[in-house]
Amino acid sequence: MYAHVVHLRFSWRGAVAGLAAAALALGLAGCANTGPDGDAGPKSRTVSPFTGLPASSGRPVLAVKIDNVGPARPPTGLGAADICYVEQVEGGQTRILAVLSSRLPPKLGPVRSARESDLELLGQFGRPALAYSGAQTKLLPLIAVAPLYDLPPGKAPDAYFRDRARSAPHNLYLRPERLLGHAPEASEAADIGFRFGAAPPGGREETAYTVRYPASRFDFTWSHSDKKWLVAMDGAAARTTDGGRTAASTVVVQQVNVRDSGFQDRWGSVSPFTETVGSGSAVVLRDGKAYDARWSRAAEQVGTTFTTPAGEPLNFARGQIWVMLTGR
Repeated sequence: MYAHVVHLRFSWRGAVAGLAAAALALGLAGCANTGPDGDAGPKSRTVSPFTGLPASSGRPVLAVKIDNVGPARPPTGLGAADICYVEQVEGGQTRILAVLSSRLPPKLGPVRSARESDLELLGQFGRPALAYSGAQTKLLPLIAVAPLYDLPPGKAPDAYFRDRARSAPHNLYLRPERLLGHAPEASEAADIGFRFGAAPPGGREETAYTVRYPASRFDFTWSHSDKKWLVAMDGAAARTTDGGRTAASTVVVQQVNVRDSGFQDRWGSVSPFTETVGSGSAVVLRDGKAYDARWSRAAEQVGTTFTTPAGEPLNFARGQIWVMLTGR
């Protein structure tokens, strides 16, 4: 585990110069958006690199760890996420790392604790803000040196609150706008490898697809009327308190290495580490079809590309993306 920690620290420090250069370039590009008198004008409209939909330019990236066990359901605000990454945690359960930029809900949650896997995954977003309830003591030094704005309740107390109608620990919620006030220089949304557009030729007709984890299950059912994949968790329709049925435009089932980390929870269960740097197979669900794909990510500070077996970029459907990080 010691060798793994050294690798993470080295790669993050090595990325600092690149991140700084990218930030400078973004800043210079932003200066071009000025009014007739040279004053900064309103933010222009662009296309989100996370969803392929119209969005305001210059929006910062916020990542939030969302509780996903039965007592935490239904969540609030998850429909506003651009990307929902599903990761395995202790006991074979899952949690969601929601990435937001295009829009922010008034509140989001319930919020839970961070894991080592989050740090590698988030490296491709530059320096985002990370909202989480806490982490085990041994992990905190790694979070402290990661390229992100580390913002648990102790560092941004005005951005969190408890919902007394729910039982702890499933009742911590976030006010996203307030949290981003603590990270005024968080990285803006930028290319992480996703491509959007017409579906590739071929594909298999697929109206229902199941993704299994050791102790949880996700079912995706294609809705012809909604033109989206309806999400079910552990056999029950997934909903949010503020947006109705949970649905995704594209679902990516990304096969990765899931191994033991050097960390454990308070009950002694080993925390899994999900490796998102490397390459492997994937299945992309869009438009009622399943497409075989390959994924590749060369380093922590770069994005993830998805291609057809022939090596051509594989376009996603525009809208919210769910990425299911599953063991090979």
